[in-house]
Amino acid sequence: MKIGPLEVGVADAPFFLIAGPCVIEGESHALQAAETVAKIAAAHRFPCIFKSSYDKANRSSSASYRGLGIQEGLRILEKVRAATGLPVLSDVHTEAEVAAVAPVLDVLQIPAFLCRQTDLLVAAASSGRAVNVKKGQFLAPWDMANVVEKIEAAGSRNLLLTERGTTFGYNNLVSDMRGLVIMRQFGYPVIFDGTHSVQLPGGGGKVSSGQREFVAPLSRAAVAVGCDGLFLEVHPDPDHAPSDGPNMIDFAMLDHLLGQVRRLLDAIERI
Repeated sequence: MKIGPLEVGVADAPFFLIAGPCVIEGESHALQAAETVAKIAAAHRFPCIFKSSYDKANRSSSASYRGLGIQEGLRILEKVRAATGLPVLSDVHTEAEVAAVAPVLDVLQIPAFLCRQTDLLVAAASSGRAVNVKKGQFLAPWDMANVVEKIEAAGSRNLLLTERGTTFGYNNLVSDMRGLVIMRQFGYPVIFDGTHSVQLPGGGGKVSSGQREFVAPLSRAAVAVGCDGLFLEVHPDPDHAPSDGPNMIDFAMLDHLLGQVRRLLDAIERI
């Protein structure tokens, strides 16, 4: 499928990256992040989609920072796309949002908690844009077959599926690499979310916590098992980010990890 100027898919399609800050913090912040991500991805020969949310509607606390809202967020994402040439992706939470975001976004992302919301899936699939559905923490990988069926029934084949960990007791997730293999059998690109997979949902009481030190090893494992791309939330200063700081990585870590991923992919091609 084509996403902006990129061609992505399974089998011989290029491995690609979805990356950016968890939430939009401002125009200059988003532009600088996108330019940096684009430069790092290009250095390692990875096509890239820029990700940042105009609204984080599923924060742990009502007092948590949610973003700049749909109108200002879309204005900034449109500017990012024009300035960098990168396709842009953001979360969509309701059917009513779809008509407003489809002219701007190249990829509509369905958050994990909403992956079974039939009306939202149908609206996103009917938008003409690519749809990235994150597998719910509460679903088995084979349950995503029902999500695929809903998208296809709405007339779309522009679908990405993202693995982001499965609930493993209170405030913890586990990454079952078998899920990557299972979901790839549905015939659509499967992405491994290396940063949300190390999140500790609600682990900080009124905020989620995370274990950033496991982003790289889990991402390398996913690449070795087989996936079509990585989803990584990155930030210039994760420890002071207003959302998802404990599980985001900085640009230096992104650069180092993508170097490892490139070497892994090159080695796998020689097997």
